[in-house]
Amino acid sequence: MAAKLQPLADWVVAEQEEAVTKTASGLYLPDKAAEKPKVAKVLKVGAKVKEIKVGDRIVYKSYSTTDIKLDGTEYVLVKEEDILATVK
Repeated sequence: MAAKLQPLADWVVAEQEEAVTKTASGLYLPDKAAEKPKVAKVLKVGAKVKEIKVGDRIVYKSYSTTDIKLDGTEYVLVKEEDILATVK
């Protein structure tokens, strides 16, 4: 539950979007072949976060996150400075 996670300072808690499992031509990819997207939906923000708000979809740097799994759900913790863009 995201309710259990409260980010500090300039950290953001987000839920990663599902990886694409089907190609444009209709082929299904095995789980290992599907690259994890670098897009996530923001669930909570720390007190010092200035430009990102809950509900935003964000694009973030590869290898700049901390991944955590709570109650069967995977979350991504990322610093605001490692967020590259929002997706409208």
